Amino acid sequence: MTLKTWIRIAGMLLLTLAGAAVLNGCKQEGPAQNFELSYSIFFPPTHVQCIAATNWAQDIEKRTGGRIKIKVYPAGSLTKADQCFEGVVNGISDIGMSCFAYTPGRFPLLEGLDLPVGYPNGAVATRIANDMVRKYKPQELGGVEVLYVHAHGPGILASKKPVKSLEDLKGLKVRATGLSKSIADKLGATPVAMPQPETYEALSKGVVEATLCPIETLKGWKQGEAIQYVVDSTAIGYTTAMFVVMNKDKWAKLPADLRKIVAEVSQEYVAKHGAAWDEADKAGREFVTQLKREFIALPEAEQQKWKAAVKPVLDAYVKQAKDKNLPGDALLADIQAAIAQAGK
Repeated sequence: MTLKTWIRIAGMLLLTLAGAAVLNGCKQEGPAQNFELSYSIFFPPTHVQCIAATNWAQDIEKRTGGRIKIKVYPAGSLTKADQCFEGVVNGISDIGMSCFAYTPGRFPLLEGLDLPVGYPNGAVATRIANDMVRKYKPQELGGVEVLYVHAHGPGILASKKPVKSLEDLKGLKVRATGLSKSIADKLGATPVAMPQPETYEALSKGVVEATLCPIETLKGWKQGEAIQYVVDSTAIGYTTAMFVVMNKDKWAKLPADLRKIVAEVSQEYVAKHGAAWDEADKAGREFVTQLKREFIALPEAEQQKWKAAVKPVLDAYVKQAKDKNLPGDALLADIQAAIAQAGK
Protein backbone atom coordinates (compact mmCIF):
# COMPACT_ATOMS: atom_id res chain seq x y z
CA MET A 1 0.00 0.00 0.00
CA THR A 2 1.42 3.34 -1.06
CA LEU A 3 2.01 6.28 1.26
CA LYS A 4 -0.66 8.23 -0.59
CA THR A 5 -3.23 5.48 0.14
CA TRP A 6 -2.32 5.46 3.83
CA ILE A 7 -2.75 9.21 4.01
CA ARG A 8 -6.17 8.95 2.32
CA ILE A 9 -7.36 6.22 4.76
CA ALA A 10 -6.09 8.16 7.78
CA GLY A 11 -7.92 11.24 6.61
CA MET A 12 -11.15 9.31 6.21
CA LEU A 13 -10.79 7.90 9.76
CA LEU A 14 -10.23 11.35 11.19
CA LEU A 15 -13.33 12.65 9.42
CA THR A 16 -15.37 9.73 10.74
CA LEU A 17 -14.18 10.28 14.33
CA ALA A 18 -14.81 13.99 14.10
CA GLY A 19 -18.31 13.42 12.80
CA ALA A 20 -19.07 10.99 15.62
CA ALA A 21 -17.84 13.49 18.17
CA VAL A 22 -20.07 16.18 16.72
CA LEU A 23 -23.09 13.90 16.75
CA ASN A 24 -22.36 12.82 20.33
CA GLY A 25 -22.06 16.42 21.45
CA CYS A 26 -25.37 17.27 19.85
CA LYS A 27 -27.26 14.46 21.55
CA GLN A 28 -30.22 15.70 23.60
CA GLU A 29 -30.08 14.88 27.32
CA GLY A 30 -32.87 12.71 28.62
CA PRO A 31 -35.86 14.27 30.41
CA ALA A 32 -35.22 15.58 33.93
CA GLN A 33 -36.01 13.01 36.58
CA ASN A 34 -39.15 13.57 38.65
CA PHE A 35 -39.63 12.59 42.29
CA GLU A 36 -42.78 11.65 44.18
CA LEU A 37 -42.34 11.82 47.94
CA SER A 38 -44.56 10.85 50.87
CA TYR A 39 -44.92 13.12 53.92
CA SER A 40 -46.21 11.74 57.24
CA ILE A 41 -47.74 14.29 59.64
CA PHE A 42 -49.49 13.57 62.93
CA PHE A 43 -51.57 16.77 62.89
CA PRO A 44 -55.11 16.53 61.50
CA PRO A 45 -55.58 18.15 58.07
CA THR A 46 -57.46 21.13 59.54
CA HIS A 47 -54.69 22.03 61.99
CA VAL A 48 -52.73 25.18 61.16
CA GLN A 49 -49.42 23.30 61.18
CA CYS A 50 -50.68 20.65 58.77
CA ILE A 51 -51.92 23.46 56.53
CA ALA A 52 -48.50 25.17 56.74
CA ALA A 53 -46.78 21.87 55.89
CA THR A 54 -49.09 21.33 52.94
CA ASN A 55 -48.31 24.84 51.70
CA TRP A 56 -44.60 24.02 52.04
CA ALA A 57 -45.08 20.91 49.89
CA GLN A 58 -47.02 22.88 47.27
CA ASP A 59 -44.38 25.62 47.18
CA ILE A 60 -41.68 23.02 46.56
CA GLU A 61 -43.70 21.52 43.71
CA LYS A 62 -44.17 24.98 42.21
CA ARG A 63 -40.54 26.07 42.62
CA THR A 64 -39.23 22.82 41.13
CA GLY A 65 -41.56 23.05 38.16
CA GLY A 66 -43.33 19.88 39.23
CA ARG A 67 -40.14 17.82 39.40
CA ILE A 68 -40.89 17.15 43.07
CA LYS A 69 -44.40 16.19 44.11
CA ILE A 70 -45.15 15.55 47.75
CA LYS A 71 -48.20 13.63 48.99
CA VAL A 72 -49.17 14.56 52.54
CA TYR A 73 -50.52 11.87 54.87
CA PRO A 74 -52.10 13.73 57.82
CA ALA A 75 -53.47 12.56 61.17
CA GLY A 76 -50.88 9.79 61.57
CA SER A 77 -52.40 7.86 58.67
CA LEU A 78 -49.00 6.66 57.42
CA THR A 79 -47.01 6.50 60.66
CA LYS A 80 -48.21 7.32 64.18
CA ALA A 81 -46.76 10.32 66.02
CA ASP A 82 -44.29 8.29 68.08
CA GLN A 83 -43.24 6.18 65.08
CA CYS A 84 -42.75 9.01 62.61
CA PHE A 85 -39.02 9.60 63.01
CA GLU A 86 -38.03 5.95 62.72
CA GLY A 87 -40.50 5.69 59.86
CA VAL A 88 -38.43 8.26 57.97
CA VAL A 89 -35.17 6.53 58.87
CA ASN A 90 -36.52 3.21 57.61
CA GLY A 91 -38.17 4.63 54.50
CA ILE A 92 -41.80 4.09 55.49
CA SER A 93 -42.25 7.75 54.64
CA ASP A 94 -39.83 9.96 52.75
CA ILE A 95 -40.50 13.00 54.95
CA GLY A 96 -41.96 13.21 58.44
CA MET A 97 -43.12 15.76 61.01
CA SER A 98 -43.62 14.96 64.67
CA CYS A 99 -42.39 15.89 68.15
CA PHE A 100 -39.00 14.99 69.58
CA ALA A 101 -40.80 14.49 72.89
CA TYR A 102 -42.91 11.59 71.62
CA THR A 103 -39.91 9.24 71.84
CA PRO A 104 -38.34 9.90 75.27
CA GLY A 105 -34.62 9.19 75.40
CA ARG A 106 -34.24 9.13 71.61
CA PHE A 107 -33.09 12.76 71.47
CA PRO A 108 -31.20 13.32 74.74
CA LEU A 109 -29.65 16.65 73.78
CA LEU A 110 -32.62 18.16 71.98
CA GLU A 111 -34.90 17.38 74.93
CA GLY A 112 -33.40 20.60 76.27
CA LEU A 113 -35.40 22.59 73.73
CA ASP A 114 -38.60 21.73 75.59
CA LEU A 115 -37.50 22.90 79.04
CA PRO A 116 -39.77 25.25 81.07
CA VAL A 117 -37.61 28.34 80.57
CA GLY A 118 -40.32 30.90 79.83
CA TYR A 119 -40.63 30.97 76.04
CA PRO A 120 -42.60 34.13 75.14
CA ASN A 121 -44.15 32.94 71.87
CA GLY A 122 -43.94 30.44 69.04
CA ALA A 123 -41.86 32.64 66.74
CA VAL A 124 -39.09 32.93 69.32
CA ALA A 125 -39.29 29.25 70.28
CA THR A 126 -39.09 28.22 66.61
CA ARG A 127 -36.17 30.51 65.82
CA ILE A 128 -34.22 29.35 68.88
CA ALA A 129 -34.88 25.67 68.12
CA ASN A 130 -33.47 26.03 64.60
CA ASP A 131 -30.48 28.01 65.85
CA MET A 132 -29.67 25.31 68.40
CA VAL A 133 -29.95 22.47 65.88
CA ARG A 134 -27.65 24.32 63.48
CA LYS A 135 -25.13 25.17 66.19
CA TYR A 136 -24.89 21.82 67.95
CA LYS A 137 -25.53 19.47 65.01
CA PRO A 138 -26.54 16.65 67.39
CA GLN A 139 -25.57 13.13 66.41
CA GLU A 140 -29.06 11.97 67.37
CA LEU A 141 -30.24 13.51 64.07
CA GLY A 142 -27.50 11.85 62.02
CA GLY A 143 -29.82 9.28 60.45
CA VAL A 144 -31.90 11.83 58.56
CA GLU A 145 -31.65 15.08 56.62
CA VAL A 146 -33.03 17.86 58.82
CA LEU A 147 -35.09 20.26 56.75
CA TYR A 148 -36.14 22.48 59.66
CA VAL A 149 -37.77 22.41 63.09
CA HIS A 150 -40.51 24.45 64.69
CA ALA A 151 -41.91 24.89 68.18
CA HIS A 152 -45.15 26.09 69.72
CA GLY A 153 -45.77 29.04 72.00
CA PRO A 154 -45.59 28.80 75.80
CA GLY A 155 -47.34 25.84 77.34
CA ILE A 156 -50.14 26.61 79.75
CA LEU A 157 -52.31 24.50 82.07
CA ALA A 158 -55.86 23.84 80.90
CA SER A 159 -57.97 22.17 83.56
CA LYS A 160 -61.40 20.87 84.40
CA LYS A 161 -60.84 22.12 87.95
CA PRO A 162 -59.72 25.60 89.15
CA VAL A 163 -55.97 25.82 89.81
CA LYS A 164 -54.81 28.96 91.61
CA SER A 165 -51.81 27.64 93.52
CA LEU A 166 -49.38 24.75 93.73
CA GLU A 167 -51.59 23.25 96.42
CA ASP A 168 -54.42 22.92 93.89
CA LEU A 169 -52.18 20.80 91.67
CA LYS A 170 -51.54 18.07 94.23
CA GLY A 171 -52.67 14.76 92.78
CA LEU A 172 -54.31 16.36 89.74
CA LYS A 173 -54.10 13.99 86.76
CA VAL A 174 -52.38 16.01 84.05
CA ARG A 175 -51.79 14.90 80.47
CA ALA A 176 -48.17 15.58 79.55
CA THR A 177 -45.57 14.56 76.98
CA GLY A 178 -41.80 14.20 77.21
CA LEU A 179 -40.27 16.68 79.63
CA SER A 180 -43.67 18.13 80.44
CA LYS A 181 -44.25 14.92 82.41
CA SER A 182 -41.43 15.99 84.70
CA ILE A 183 -42.90 19.50 84.87
CA ALA A 184 -46.25 18.13 85.99
CA ASP A 185 -44.56 15.89 88.53
CA LYS A 186 -42.48 18.70 90.06
CA LEU A 187 -45.58 20.87 90.29
CA GLY A 188 -47.12 18.16 92.45
CA ALA A 189 -49.53 16.78 89.85
CA THR A 190 -49.86 13.21 88.61
CA PRO A 191 -48.54 13.13 85.02
CA VAL A 192 -50.26 10.90 82.48
CA ALA A 193 -48.33 10.41 79.23
CA MET A 194 -50.27 10.55 75.98
CA PRO A 195 -50.03 12.23 72.56
CA GLN A 196 -52.37 15.03 71.52
CA PRO A 197 -54.71 12.90 69.38
CA GLU A 198 -55.83 10.97 72.50
CA THR A 199 -56.21 13.93 74.85
CA TYR A 200 -59.71 15.16 73.95
CA GLU A 201 -61.31 11.83 74.74
CA ALA A 202 -59.22 11.42 77.89
CA LEU A 203 -60.35 14.82 79.18
CA SER A 204 -63.96 14.14 78.24
CA LYS A 205 -64.00 10.80 80.06
CA GLY A 206 -62.08 12.03 83.09
CA VAL A 207 -59.05 9.84 82.42
CA VAL A 208 -57.10 13.07 82.92
CA GLU A 209 -58.31 16.26 84.64
CA ALA A 210 -55.97 18.74 82.99
CA THR A 211 -53.43 19.09 80.21
CA LEU A 212 -50.20 20.98 79.73
CA CYS A 213 -50.36 22.45 76.25
CA PRO A 214 -50.03 25.59 74.14
CA ILE A 215 -53.30 27.49 74.18
CA GLU A 216 -53.72 26.87 70.43
CA THR A 217 -54.36 23.22 71.24
CA LEU A 218 -57.63 24.16 72.89
CA LYS A 219 -58.96 25.06 69.45
CA GLY A 220 -56.71 23.07 67.10
CA TRP A 221 -57.58 19.81 68.85
CA LYS A 222 -60.95 21.06 70.23
CA GLN A 223 -59.78 20.42 73.78
CA GLY A 224 -61.28 23.72 74.95
CA GLU A 225 -64.63 21.95 74.82
CA ALA A 226 -63.48 19.50 77.50
CA ILE A 227 -61.95 21.92 80.05
CA GLN A 228 -63.28 24.78 82.16
CA TYR A 229 -60.19 26.76 83.23
CA VAL A 230 -57.09 28.18 81.54
CA VAL A 231 -54.22 28.91 83.91
CA ASP A 232 -51.61 31.45 82.79
CA SER A 233 -48.46 29.51 83.63
CA THR A 234 -46.26 31.23 81.04
CA ALA A 235 -43.70 32.00 83.75
CA ILE A 236 -42.62 28.40 83.25
CA GLY A 237 -43.59 28.41 79.58
CA TYR A 238 -42.15 25.33 77.94
CA THR A 239 -42.40 24.39 74.28
CA THR A 240 -42.52 21.21 72.26
CA ALA A 241 -40.02 21.21 69.42
CA MET A 242 -41.03 19.39 66.25
CA PHE A 243 -38.88 18.05 63.45
CA VAL A 244 -39.35 18.07 59.70
CA VAL A 245 -36.88 15.50 58.40
CA MET A 246 -36.23 13.55 55.22
CA ASN A 247 -34.92 10.07 54.55
CA LYS A 248 -31.15 10.25 53.93
CA ASP A 249 -31.17 8.07 50.82
CA LYS A 250 -34.06 9.95 49.21
CA TRP A 251 -32.30 13.24 49.94
CA ALA A 252 -29.08 11.98 48.38
CA LYS A 253 -30.93 10.93 45.21
CA LEU A 254 -32.21 14.45 44.60
CA PRO A 255 -30.06 16.42 42.13
CA ALA A 256 -28.14 19.33 43.63
CA ASP A 257 -30.46 21.93 42.10
CA LEU A 258 -33.51 20.32 43.68
CA ARG A 259 -31.82 19.96 47.06
CA LYS A 260 -31.03 23.67 46.90
CA ILE A 261 -34.67 24.56 46.27
CA VAL A 262 -35.92 22.31 49.10
CA ALA A 263 -33.41 23.87 51.49
CA GLU A 264 -34.39 27.40 50.46
CA VAL A 265 -38.11 26.79 50.83
CA SER A 266 -37.56 25.07 54.16
CA GLN A 267 -35.61 28.03 55.49
CA GLU A 268 -38.45 30.35 54.48
CA TYR A 269 -40.92 28.19 56.38
CA VAL A 270 -39.12 28.53 59.71
CA ALA A 271 -40.63 32.00 60.12
CA LYS A 272 -43.94 30.89 58.60
CA HIS A 273 -44.38 28.04 61.09
CA GLY A 274 -43.44 30.30 64.00
CA ALA A 275 -45.97 32.91 62.88
CA ALA A 276 -48.58 30.17 62.39
CA TRP A 277 -48.09 29.02 65.98
CA ASP A 278 -48.68 32.54 67.26
CA GLU A 279 -51.74 33.05 65.10
CA ALA A 280 -53.04 29.72 66.36
CA ASP A 281 -52.44 30.78 69.98
CA LYS A 282 -54.48 33.90 69.34
CA ALA A 283 -57.26 31.84 67.79
CA GLY A 284 -57.14 29.38 70.69
CA ARG A 285 -57.56 32.17 73.21
CA GLU A 286 -60.52 33.55 71.25
CA PHE A 287 -62.03 30.06 71.01
CA VAL A 288 -62.07 29.40 74.77
CA THR A 289 -63.20 32.96 75.42
CA GLN A 290 -66.25 32.31 73.24
CA LEU A 291 -66.85 29.11 75.20
CA LYS A 292 -66.83 31.28 78.34
CA ARG A 293 -63.98 29.37 79.96
CA GLU A 294 -62.43 31.05 82.99
CA PHE A 295 -58.90 32.48 82.77
CA ILE A 296 -56.82 32.33 85.94
CA ALA A 297 -53.85 34.68 86.33
CA LEU A 298 -51.23 33.68 88.89
CA PRO A 299 -49.91 36.41 91.21
CA GLU A 300 -46.20 37.20 90.87
CA ALA A 301 -45.36 35.44 94.13
CA GLU A 302 -47.14 32.31 92.94
CA GLN A 303 -45.35 32.45 89.59
CA GLN A 304 -42.02 32.45 91.41
CA LYS A 305 -43.12 29.39 93.38
CA TRP A 306 -43.88 27.57 90.13
CA LYS A 307 -40.50 28.54 88.68
CA ALA A 308 -38.72 27.27 91.80
CA ALA A 309 -40.74 24.06 91.69
CA VAL A 310 -39.64 23.19 88.14
CA LYS A 311 -35.96 24.18 88.49
CA PRO A 312 -35.04 20.56 89.31
CA VAL A 313 -36.28 19.68 85.81
CA LEU A 314 -33.59 21.92 84.33
CA ASP A 315 -30.96 20.56 86.72
CA ALA A 316 -31.87 16.96 85.92
CA TYR A 317 -31.60 17.60 82.20
CA VAL A 318 -28.13 19.11 82.57
CA LYS A 319 -26.96 16.17 84.70
CA GLN A 320 -28.37 13.54 82.34
CA ALA A 321 -26.76 15.26 79.38
CA LYS A 322 -23.43 15.46 81.18
CA ASP A 323 -23.62 11.75 82.04
CA LYS A 324 -23.88 11.10 78.30
CA ASN A 325 -21.05 13.51 77.46
CA LEU A 326 -23.50 15.90 75.83
CA PRO A 327 -23.28 19.72 76.17
CA GLY A 328 -26.66 20.15 77.84
CA ASP A 329 -25.41 22.93 80.12
CA ALA A 330 -24.19 24.96 77.15
CA LEU A 331 -27.40 24.35 75.19
CA LEU A 332 -29.54 25.47 78.15
CA ALA A 333 -27.41 28.58 78.67
CA ASP A 334 -27.72 29.46 74.97
CA ILE A 335 -31.50 29.05 75.09
CA GLN A 336 -31.86 31.20 78.19
CA ALA A 337 -29.62 33.89 76.70
CA ALA A 338 -31.64 33.88 73.47
CA ILE A 339 -34.92 34.24 75.38
CA ALA A 340 -33.47 37.12 77.41
CA GLN A 341 -32.29 38.81 74.21
CA ALA A 342 -35.71 38.36 72.60
CA GLY A 343 -37.32 40.14 75.55
CA LYS A 344 -35.22 43.29 75.10
